[in-house]
Amino acid sequence: MKNILARLWALWGLLFFTITLLIFVWPITFTFLIPEPYGVRAFKAFAKTWMTIFLYGIGCPIRVYGRQYYRPDQQYVVTANHQSLMDVPLLTPFFPGPNKTIAKKSMARIPLFGWIYARGSVLVDRSSDASRKKSYDDMKRVLLHEKLNMAVYPEGTRNRTGQPLKSFYDGAFRLAVDCQKDVLPVVILNTKKALPPGKAFYLWPVALEMHLLPAVAWRGKTVDELKQEVYRDMWQHVVLHKEGHQRPTGITA
Repeated sequence: MKNILARLWALWGLLFFTITLLIFVWPITFTFLIPEPYGVRAFKAFAKTWMTIFLYGIGCPIRVYGRQYYRPDQQYVVTANHQSLMDVPLLTPFFPGPNKTIAKKSMARIPLFGWIYARGSVLVDRSSDASRKKSYDDMKRVLLHEKLNMAVYPEGTRNRTGQPLKSFYDGAFRLAVDCQKDVLPVVILNTKKALPPGKAFYLWPVALEMHLLPAVAWRGKTVDELKQEVYRDMWQHVVLHKEGHQRPTGITA
């Protein structure tokens, strides 16, 4: 019965997403004309409004915790866990500061949504060495010249392992060391319950959460040391939350 209800709810989710997309694509389009970093700030404001309406409409409101760990006078390499496609529309709008996210180039080919997706992203084709190199240079530009935060999913792909996290790639941490920027870990929770990666056309209403953790300093660390420290902090937070040992005080997004 739950599977039937979830598929009916997915139909409503798809319909409501399409309706809200057709409304918000127009103001978001105009943000392409605004130079950075102001264009991304405007994009983020429209995207957050859109996603707030959409998430409440499908019964998946989001709450953001740990805002006190973000300092608006700094730029961070933001590392987030990745457990569902539902993570994709959350990170850019609901992270407290203006940011771009590393994203798959193939997603940008989706009509209308792909245009919006590309607006807040640094696109990469992981099958191309030239694309990976260009995307790394673009991420450095985001941090050093556009003065924005750069968000990365260090697991690379969605976590289907059953473990709190997959192993991390080095890229985010090399970027932090090269650009001399601290890493601000983010843990996204419950998106796997709402939109499981192994189930087609399935959506279940559940409250979503985004937890910002204390920043991890790059100074005095190798790329591997920085990666291991961030991995440990994120792993422990996921496990503690899952076991119910820790419930932080939060603010509604």
